[in-house]
Amino acid sequence: MRNIILIAHNLRSTHNIGSLLRTAEGLGVSKLYMTGYTPYPLAPNDDRLPHIARKLDQQIHKTALDAETLIPWQHEADVFKTIADLQSDGFSIVAVEQSATSVPLATFQVPDKIALLVGREVEGVEPEVLELCDTSVEIPMFGKKESFNVVQAAAMALYHCRFS
Repeated sequence: MRNIILIAHNLRSTHNIGSLLRTAEGLGVSKLYMTGYTPYPLAPNDDRLPHIARKLDQQIHKTALDAETLIPWQHEADVFKTIADLQSDGFSIVAVEQSATSVPLATFQVPDKIALLVGREVEGVEPEVLELCDTSVEIPMFGKKESFNVVQAAAMALYHCRFS
């Protein structure tokens, strides 16, 4: 079975994080990393102000529905360290992002150890982060909109990685 990791980098929405946790748990993701300023559930030895940590935890829980207790997750502020550590463990880092070099998701050959990286809800993955990725995949758009919601895009990419 493939080892699939998800990296959520610089997302702002607690509801998107909760939904990502639930989606990742349902598709057998082995771990979810929340990097940069991405909000994260209440953690042991949490160093955030208690009222802020509790508020974010409650907002995430609203859409995660306990998935935050079922899937291993980790907050790591430094996405560059996360990427380097995963690459040294043999993971291919694959951004879900439209770029000049991205390949269509449907034709992407999924490696056995993959870390999918999704980025900011509006601007996408920062160029300096994209440069560190081994490749990027994109989901073709057929309507007038130029991108999917980050959770929807992650769900499609995770499904492809799990079942292709």
